[in-house]
Amino acid sequence: MRTDRIVIFTDLDGSLLNHGDYSFSPALSMLTYLKNNHIDLIFTTSKTRVECLLLQEKMQLTSPFIVENGACIYFPNGEKIMLGRKHEEIVGFIDKYRKDFGIYAFKDMSIDELCKHTGFSHEQALLAKQREFSEPFLMDGVKDIDLLKKIAQKEGFKILKGGRFYHCVGAGQDKGLALKSTLKHYKGYYSIALGDNYNDIAMLEVVDQPILIPKHGGEFISLDLPNLIKAPHEGSLGWSEALKQVLL
Repeated sequence: MRTDRIVIFTDLDGSLLNHGDYSFSPALSMLTYLKNNHIDLIFTTSKTRVECLLLQEKMQLTSPFIVENGACIYFPNGEKIMLGRKHEEIVGFIDKYRKDFGIYAFKDMSIDELCKHTGFSHEQALLAKQREFSEPFLMDGVKDIDLLKKIAQKEGFKILKGGRFYHCVGAGQDKGLALKSTLKHYKGYYSIALGDNYNDIAMLEVVDQPILIPKHGGEFISLDLPNLIKAPHEGSLGWSEALKQVLL
């Protein structure tokens, strides 16, 4: 395949980054290939801006990136496109329904608690708390999640399911909408996206080549798309092997 007109969008946790240790070492050779062939790798993640910047530095990337489940797109030239709602508005909604639904949010967790729930280091946990457009949370039970989703929709919010947490975000955002906005800067490019979870479906639906990675434990989410490739392994190894199928 020609590599001069390709753009790749990727989820991070459970995809490019392993579920348990957040390692991307099995993908190092593929990351080198992408850099050598000038293929932009665009993070499309629930992570924050500061988390993405640190990962870009570690991977030596300078591409645009999309944060907090499609809330905002950041470009290397300083331009940004905001699709979500501000964090204080998200938190206001969460606080309003905290007691009714047994919500326990990121902002309520100590650094040690967050590390326990995520496997983050203290540094990673501090960065993850610096949210601008979303709030991850846990619930006492899942029986009321559909009701919470309906209430959120009425009030201009949306509840997404990630790998470890639910995420409260603005109703006018998702990874798919963010991809569509970003692709305006890549007219004529062949687009590839990789993800492993339900909040990745919207992005997988809008690209030329969707790649589904198995969740931690080896099972795939239910997804039926034309041309869908299923990675042979979970995490970073599966991410790399699936891209080899497409690019090499």
